[in-house]
Amino acid sequence: MLTRPLPKTGEALPVIGVGTWENFDFSPKAPERAALGQVLDTLFAGGGTLVDSSPMYGKAEAMVGTLLAEREPGHKPFIATKVWTEGPKQGIAQMQQSMQVLGVKTLDLMQVHNLVDWKTHLDTLKGWKAQGRVRYLGITHYTDSAHDELERVMRAADWDFVQLNYSLEDRAAEKRLLPLAAEKGIAVIVNRPFGGGGLIRRLRKAPLPEWAGGAGCTSWAALLLKFILAQPAVNCVIPGTGEPKHMQEILEAATGSLPDAATLKHMRALAES
Repeated sequence: MLTRPLPKTGEALPVIGVGTWENFDFSPKAPERAALGQVLDTLFAGGGTLVDSSPMYGKAEAMVGTLLAEREPGHKPFIATKVWTEGPKQGIAQMQQSMQVLGVKTLDLMQVHNLVDWKTHLDTLKGWKAQGRVRYLGITHYTDSAHDELERVMRAADWDFVQLNYSLEDRAAEKRLLPLAAEKGIAVIVNRPFGGGGLIRRLRKAPLPEWAGGAGCTSWAALLLKFILAQPAVNCVIPGTGEPKHMQEILEAATGSLPDAATLKHMRALAES
């Protein structure tokens, strides 16, 4: 799998991970557990490492922790979650609970979810990072309407990661946030890589155009993900899925060539038509 170095450390991070919102929100004893375990197995077998969750996602963190405890991936997973509450004591308690259910003593990435009380949590996380309890600190949002605030917060502190929305049908991050991340050396995780999902649902009804072959793609999902990965500021994309076959389709985006300028022009025209 293609990897990209994290700006602050040079650590290589595989470009495809998985998001757990909704798809992993089941009790660890639920029948969906087997398929979700296969999703992780498929991701790890394909070279991916990043699994992203949040206490906002209901039972997802507990499901991830249970599944990871049952398997020994060929390489160490990169586990990311979030703090999603207000106040220092509440934030500490929530983060401790997340680490407990995820089964980790050191968390790879803790992110402030949707910028909620970010200054308070940043103070805590700076201390945790110095103590080795977390390796990287980040912030997240998922809507264009928050980009102005996200930009201000990216400028206000020394973040390791930013997680934001970006897709072929939602390219607002190209204007300021992606260039700013590159300027400040902030790694970028992309959520909502299929936008609202309407574009891919429409495209799946049509055959792939001939020019898609130039990007080495045999599926619309891979082609849309490769559009995102053509942005050099992007380190990892985290599509959400609970289906092993979809995870396999997604992994196609992480190998082979990326779209050239002509292919990217075709894709933008396709989204605008």
